[in-house]
Amino acid sequence: MQIFVTGATGWIGSAVVDQLLDAGHDVIGLARSDASATTLEKKGARVRRGDLDDLDGIHAGASAAEAVVHLANKHDWAHPAATNRAERAAVETIAEALVGTDRPFVLATVLSGLVQGRPALETDPSPAVGPDSPRGGSENLALEYADKGVRVISVRFAPSVHGIGDQGFIAQVVSAARRHGVSAYPGEGTNAWAAVHRPDAAGLVRLALEGAPAGSRLHAVAEEAVSTRQIAEAIGHTLGLPVESVAPENAGEHFGFVGRFFGMDMSASSAYTRDLLSWIPAGSTLIEDIRSGAYGQA
Repeated sequence: MQIFVTGATGWIGSAVVDQLLDAGHDVIGLARSDASATTLEKKGARVRRGDLDDLDGIHAGASAAEAVVHLANKHDWAHPAATNRAERAAVETIAEALVGTDRPFVLATVLSGLVQGRPALETDPSPAVGPDSPRGGSENLALEYADKGVRVISVRFAPSVHGIGDQGFIAQVVSAARRHGVSAYPGEGTNAWAAVHRPDAAGLVRLALEGAPAGSRLHAVAEEAVSTRQIAEAIGHTLGLPVESVAPENAGEHFGFVGRFFGMDMSASSAYTRDLLSWIPAGSTLIEDIRSGAYGQA
């Protein structure tokens, strides 16, 4: 299958490209820099130059492909409105290019904000609706195209897609521990995050592309709930630092931008996803990765 991938050299995207190539697919990755293009070519993928603002190029790439995997996002935390607009525009552009083709369109979404007080389920709809909502309401927008001849599949990624080289949320928490000389958690540390090892997440994207039905909402979740206190204790053990609580109202000052997420409960089940696609995550746990030094360079 010829597959157009945005975010093809990102943290998750690079692992997805490896999985797709290993499975014999023909990958065309969107690359905005010479370095990204070179990385893709060395792997054996083809390159389409452009970025998320190049909507004509994205439309052309999607139209020419047999499937699309959309993993790119600006992640500009200082300008969330612009990030949300870009995400919505890219998703709409891809979906419009695929109308009436029955081709698969896998897009990355998130678990944050779905529910509180219990693990999120695949049946829980995203509350983000409309262009001014988080990620521009891209999941709900995309799923509308399931009735327009597009095999839309939303993959909701755990807040921690962990492994050696991860520079995401956990890396920022580790950096805060180094800065302050203490490994902290918000409040009582009972709020919890779902987690998944990066190769397992990439494997799920491939399975979704190859077999998930239109309108699917899937959870890239291996561990349903890892408490923030457990995370802080593992970081403290690894760095040789004391472990302490930080008042929730001081989380932003202590952790930086990631503080608003570290205080949220983002636990989730993946029971439906596992049953649907026979997905069996087998990688290391988040705590195992932290304790083994995967975040030593954070």
